[in-house]
Amino acid sequence: MNLLKSVFFAVLVSFGFQYCSSPAKHEEQTTTEKQSATELWSKEKANEWYKKQGWLIGSNYNPRTAINQLEMWQAKDFDAATIAEELDWAQELGMNTMRVYLHDLLWEQDSTGLLERMDAFLDIAEERNIKPLFVFFDSCWDPFPKTGDQRDPKPHLHNSGWVQSPGYHALEDTTQYPRLERYVKGVVKNFADDPRILGWDIWNEPDNDTGTSYSKVDLPNKEVYVLPLLQSAFEWARSSNPSQPLTSGLWVGDWSSHEALTDLQKVQVEQSDIISFHSYDDPDEFEKRIKWLQRYERPLLCTEYMARPNGSTFQGFLPIAKKHNIGMYNWGFVDGKTQTKYPWDSWRKQYTAEPELWFHEILHPDGTPYKQEEVDLIKSMTQAGD
Repeated sequence: MNLLKSVFFAVLVSFGFQYCSSPAKHEEQTTTEKQSATELWSKEKANEWYKKQGWLIGSNYNPRTAINQLEMWQAKDFDAATIAEELDWAQELGMNTMRVYLHDLLWEQDSTGLLERMDAFLDIAEERNIKPLFVFFDSCWDPFPKTGDQRDPKPHLHNSGWVQSPGYHALEDTTQYPRLERYVKGVVKNFADDPRILGWDIWNEPDNDTGTSYSKVDLPNKEVYVLPLLQSAFEWARSSNPSQPLTSGLWVGDWSSHEALTDLQKVQVEQSDIISFHSYDDPDEFEKRIKWLQRYERPLLCTEYMARPNGSTFQGFLPIAKKHNIGMYNWGFVDGKTQTKYPWDSWRKQYTAEPELWFHEILHPDGTPYKQEEVDLIKSMTQAGD
């Protein structure tokens, strides 16, 4: 059955069709709504917006008390005090943005509560001059998300509790697409004109097959399911007429020409008001990819970087980013339940103690720097305290 569905989606995509989760609802859309659903920002509008932001720098943010997106946002787990403390530390570094993950199950569980907690988070961030970039969907790590109590971290394991959105079962079940549509539209509509929000990241690493962590149990041919849903998700978000830009970041592959991109990557680029990408390689590779993407003449955000053993470091990347005016979001801020100071290969080999060289994260749980020279560099680049 899965194979039949995969073939069906592939045929649709090849002929340029997109999935429509509720035909009657879409037929009832006004002409204006249909236009707004497909209206990409012009290059001029995108660049004018970017000029007003200043140089963007921050982290992929999850409080140290939460193992994943669900635990960050659920009512009983939402830790406003820790968030305020950690965003104080971010402000001290001169950070002005954070990339923050949502989850579709949060909307299904308690849509009103999610919006209220997002509003509270935005108040905390605004007080510290930080604008978040919110992420709707994510294809990385555990494909079987569940609301409620989240499991405890597995010792010494990188992102042992992070979960995909929408996950295996929702991706393969088209009857769940209408609720995904309600989630995206509901969140964007509520905050469409909110100046506290930087933008909307539609899907993180949409074709990630989870590698050695969950590939044996993840949805086969996942990208075939994701492709039409990614296109629809962009349309859902745009149909609510947000004042903030949309994006979805490239993360692997050959980006040297538009023709070299995969069909999924072309959707990411062609539907993004601002272009975003990830880079966990060395500085030369980082700058090469920047130059590849400059052909689109749109603002560029590097929404994931900084893996010290890979050569992806603050010292190597931030001067390049400042030179090219690239917005920067390193992975991880405060060491906590996600345990991303451990490397990706902790899924392949057993660690029994903290690695000598942290993979991600900037600060210890008490707010002290892992490396003082990194903090000093960030402050010098942001002119924090001037």
